[in-house]
Amino acid sequence: MEICYRPIGVIHSPFREPNGVPIQPSAAKGIRGTVEVFPEYADGLKDIEGFSHVILIYHFHLARPGELIVRPYMDDEGHGVFATRAPGRPNPIGLSVVRLLEVRGRRLTVENIDVLDGTPLLDIKPYVPEFDVHRVERIGWLEKNVHKLPEARDDGRFTR
Repeated sequence: MEICYRPIGVIHSPFREPNGVPIQPSAAKGIRGTVEVFPEYADGLKDIEGFSHVILIYHFHLARPGELIVRPYMDDEGHGVFATRAPGRPNPIGLSVVRLLEVRGRRLTVENIDVLDGTPLLDIKPYVPEFDVHRVERIGWLEKNVHKLPEARDDGRFTR
């Protein structure tokens, strides 16, 4: 079975190339971008301005085909790709929770963007803490590495 998605828009950010892009929104504090929704999907933005945060789901369009064992940005050891958030994956889909600052027509101004300029947007969902925040007991291999997040940046290892 083949599944095909078509972009509903494009994400614009200050990041023109993968090297140096923060690897998570929490490491991209204050960085602004724009989400441009294509005209045929503009009606789908009705009522989105009522949310302070949205989830952007996008296609890592410059990621090379994924390996099943990867060396993620914050560790020197190999891990299964499904135990990482590496962009090189069997289906190169990314997600970012960003702050929604403004809605003007079919353009959303967002903050804490960790996405490359020109990234194809697949979907937008409202972020709702009661749905999306969970108390966790463990975070796997990241337990010893999560402190590296503020300085971690894309170094091109997953780019074509």
